Amino acid sequence: MIGDSPLVQVAQRAQDIERAAAFYAHLLGAPVAATFDPPGLAFLALGDTRLLLERGAPSALLYFAVDDLDARVERLRASGVSIVTEPHTIFGHADATLGPAGTEERMAFILDSEGNTVALVEHRRGAEDA
Repeated sequence: MIGDSPLVQVAQRAQDIERAAAFYAHLLGAPVAATFDPPGLAFLALGDTRLLLERGAPSALLYFAVDDLDARVERLRASGVSIVTEPHTIFGHADATLGPAGTEERMAFILDSEGNTVALVEHRRGAEDA
């Protein structure tokens, strides 16, 4: 196993590798680690997991953690990114089974530069904890 995570890599469809690499580098605040074109591959290192942008990959639904979902969505909207679903609460975490106990799991969905849907996830302290 590499690092602490058994998940080594996820792939996302990208017809235009340069455009997709720039989009994800901006979205995630992570530099492009490597590009191989041909054959049409770009990698971003996200902790122990690599994000592979690949021409031949199928579209995937990727979920990325963000600190301030509302602010992130507004910045993306201002830069021309299409918002598919506005920020909303999915469920609360009574315990730490799926996320930090006492938080609400909030999500929004956007379209990336290649037309793939991408989820942004925030764990926000519930109103009763604020």
